[in-house]
Amino acid sequence: MTHAIDDRGGDAAAADATARMNRMYRRQRHLYDLTRKYYLLGRDDLIERLTPRPGDRVLEIGCGTGRNLVRAARRWPQARFFGVDVSTEMLASAAEAIARAGFGGRVAIAHADAVTLDPAAVFGEPRFERVYFSYTLSMIPDWHGALDRALGLVAPGGEVQIVDFGGQERLPGSFRTALRAWLALFHVTPRDQLETRLAARAQALGAALTVERPYRGYAQRARLRIAC
Repeated sequence: MTHAIDDRGGDAAAADATARMNRMYRRQRHLYDLTRKYYLLGRDDLIERLTPRPGDRVLEIGCGTGRNLVRAARRWPQARFFGVDVSTEMLASAAEAIARAGFGGRVAIAHADAVTLDPAAVFGEPRFERVYFSYTLSMIPDWHGALDRALGLVAPGGEVQIVDFGGQERLPGSFRTALRAWLALFHVTPRDQLETRLAARAQALGAALTVERPYRGYAQRARLRIAC
């Protein structure tokens, strides 16, 4: 397996998203991991909970700088990892991180939109045993579409796992107001209806759903397991 940026064409919405994210991260990507570790809480716990079996395929939607992919590949050395992102700037950082870690044979990345992703075309893999979002649904305008697409990519018995900003319901109201105003500057919108949406999809699919709200509701963490 090799890591490469697949920059094949997409629709106008995807092209606009790529341009917007590239403008945001062209410079930020160099400091992204250093700064985000202080407030993207729960990412490492998600990686611990992936628990893929040997040979399992794991897909990260919105892989950014590749930080999570590298950490997950190191933690679960018998699994295969894939990542997509709409920003080619972030993918450039991801390719560098994967190469430095020596994981070019186990981690593949591609340029793709979360809503229209066709992994069979870019990776030659139509399904995955694990699909995860780490603080990315809050940045995807059509997050319903991205979630539905991810659910359609899970192999029988597989899981979708999510960690993202929560409702901050057990934190002071002033903190919640300030946090959300600050996040809006980066086009980030906490998905307050995520649990409701997941519950509806779980019921429709006959899937098992668990939702947690750690750090006094600062984050929300979800796991949806597809029936075999």
